[in-house]
Amino acid sequence: MQPPATAALRTLADRIAAASEQAHGDPGAVRLLAVSKAKPAAAIRALAGAGQHAFGENYLQEAGAKIDALADLGIEWHFIGGLQSNKCRDVARRFDWVQSVDRERLLAPLAAGRAHGAAPLQVLLQVNIDGEDGKSGCAPDAVDALAAMVAMHPQLRLRGLMAIPAPAGVRAQRRAPFAAMRRLFDALRSQHPQVDTLSMGMSDDFEDAIAEGATMVRIGTALFGPR
Repeated sequence: MQPPATAALRTLADRIAAASEQAHGDPGAVRLLAVSKAKPAAAIRALAGAGQHAFGENYLQEAGAKIDALADLGIEWHFIGGLQSNKCRDVARRFDWVQSVDRERLLAPLAAGRAHGAAPLQVLLQVNIDGEDGKSGCAPDAVDALAAMVAMHPQLRLRGLMAIPAPAGVRAQRRAPFAAMRRLFDALRSQHPQVDTLSMGMSDDFEDAIAEGATMVRIGTALFGPR
């Protein structure tokens, strides 16, 4: 009998492919990031064995133990939690991607943490698309300036944008911030041709996010069950 997360992965992959085909004309245009926060290394190993390659973690200390335990698998690790300046060097050293860059002062320590000769750290700018008080993310009108600053560090490679829109019960309201993110993404890509990733959408709304242009969805609960 398959572990529950492995069975859920097959169902999710089919739903993502169908939504991607409708939105992008390509069933393979949208990547799944499995959010493995608070899940054990064994659960991640099972999903990796079923073909899942990219995993997202929120906390550096928790993730470090799992990264070490699963080093044989060649997993692509994404840091998706809030960033503190004093943790940036370690995040840059341990992860392949960081999706939560939202201010200039994070860039120098992230760049400094990347080992000489290592591939650049892949960077997404987190945007507070709804302007929620106390929420991480730069303002939409700060994206251009922050992107230009990322480009000044050869150890970093700008790949796109990430957002966690405020929950909304009405579907039209839920899709509006996704559409706004797509407009920001298109504008950013016109200035930085290497930009290719729009990370938005989670377990409850990923199909709406894909319909509005997401190229990566971050899913935890629908894979692993409630935390």
